[in-house]
Amino acid sequence: MAPTRVMKNFETTKLAKAQRPKHRKGRPSKRNVVVKEVVSEVAGLLPYEKRLLDMLSGTGDGADKRMYKYAKQRLGTHKRAVAKREAIKDVHAKLKARQAMGN
Repeated sequence: MAPTRVMKNFETTKLAKAQRPKHRKGRPSKRNVVVKEVVSEVAGLLPYEKRLLDMLSGTGDGADKRMYKYAKQRLGTHKRAVAKREAIKDVHAKLKARQAMGN
């Protein structure tokens, strides 16, 4: 048998770290982001999201903590609960801004 030839100094093009598929996995595509925005705009908030909004609009110092605990109970993880709480805060701010513009 003839020995196999080893290709030394074979030039390759290095990919930047951000371009590798493993670094893109789990990141939402532009299309999916737009679709989610349209669906939430048309369908409105889910019942538990409305309840979170009520917790925020109600007076009280511990609203953030109560919102977090309720969201975590519904969603299951810390990260998801914190993200949902921040999203509901953004919705609340937009509602307040719209009311201020109307008056």
